[in-house]
Amino acid sequence: MDEAAKKDIVALGRKAHDLTESAYRSHTATRGDSAWADKQRILLADMALHLLQTSLKDGDLSAAELKRNLYAILTISDQFIPDDGLKAIAERLYAT
Repeated sequence: MDEAAKKDIVALGRKAHDLTESAYRSHTATRGDSAWADKQRILLADMALHLLQTSLKDGDLSAAELKRNLYAILTISDQFIPDDGLKAIAERLYAT
């Protein structure tokens, strides 16, 4: 990827991340509310944007940051597809 495209993606990702975090903070749902799943979807999008930032950061890809990003994504996703054992996969990331 050329540097101009990378810079554009990073800038757009930062803006999307700011908007997503703002939406999450302003969402009033709490665990057990009917709107909780909506708030968790926003959190999942936020974690995906963290993965974007980690992936495009200059220098070597940090294994620790990548594990953290994947752990969060798998853990949140588990509530949406609970029969696929995503939480167990997430836990294995830190077992080694």
